[in-house]
Formats: sequence, structure tokens, C-alpha cells
Amino acid sequence: MVKINIIIVLAAALIPLVFGFIWYNPKVMGGIWRKEAGLEEEKMKGANMPLILGLAFLFSFFLAFAMQFMVIHQFHLGSILLGEDGLNDPNSALGIYVKAFMDHYGDNYRTFKHGALHGFLSGFTLALPLIGINALFERKGWKYIVVHVGYWTICMTLMGGIICAFT
Repeated sequence: MVKINIIIVLAAALIPLVFGFIWYNPKVMGGIWRKEAGLEEEKMKGANMPLILGLAFLFSFFLAFAMQFMVIHQFHLGSILLGEDGLNDPNSALGIYVKAFMDHYGDNYRTFKHGALHGFLSGFTLALPLIGINALFERKGWKYIVVHVGYWTICMTLMGGIICAFT
């Protein structure tokens, strides 16, 4: 069975923070974002940045943890067989079957490219609807949606690639 690699999950969770410093820089998309979000300079200065960055990392960790199950197909074998007798017994018929299956297919689709594909698709199938729905009700424009969906699609593409290739 596939084991969770907490180091890779933690590393992938850093991607939104590091990329966010670039993407939301005023010279990249930061100016457009602030204008579309209606954030004035005064409001930006009064923030508790350690708290914001700490929570952003925690939420990014949740995302990275969940992305493992989107980009690594081998995790699904365990979820299909969960609760079956002998799953955790390497000497049972099921344990022998799972080991043989993983020996043969355990590395299929375990590349950066494949994980990045699933991460990219997640950006459009998860980030776009979530951000888009909120933006519509908040009366935000398309630029706001494009800035945020672009950011999350790139982050999820990189996260998916790293998680799939190195877990």
C-alpha cells in the first residue's frame, strides 16, 4: 500500500506561501488583486501577519494532504479494500494479492507530469467553482476570479506534481 510521506506533504504545503509572495506581488498580480478586492493600503497594514501566514500554511497543509488522494491512484486500492479481512495481514490471501498488485502496478502514473495534470484539473474543477461562486455573491469581477483561480491552479499543479513524483 502507499504510505503517506509527511515530509513531501509539508513541502507541498509551502508552495502556496512561496508562490503567493511572487503572484500577489504588486509587480505581478498584486495590484490587480488589491484593486479588484477593494483593499486599501490602510487595511493591508493592520494585519497580524504571523497569524495569517500560520493559518495559511495550516490550510495549505490540509490541501496538500487531500491532494495525495487526487494525484496518486494507488491510494484507491486501499480505499476499495478497506474493511476486508486480511488487508493488513501480509500472509493472508488478500495481503499477498495486494503486495503482488503493488509490486506490479505500484509505480504506474507516479510522475511529476501526471500529478501536475491532476493538480491542474483540480484547479479548474475545484478552485474555479469555489472561488467563482463566492465572487459572484460578493459582486466581484472576472479579474478577481481570474487572479485567484490562476494562482490556485498553478499552486495545485505544482503541488500535485511534487506529491505524485516524490511520495
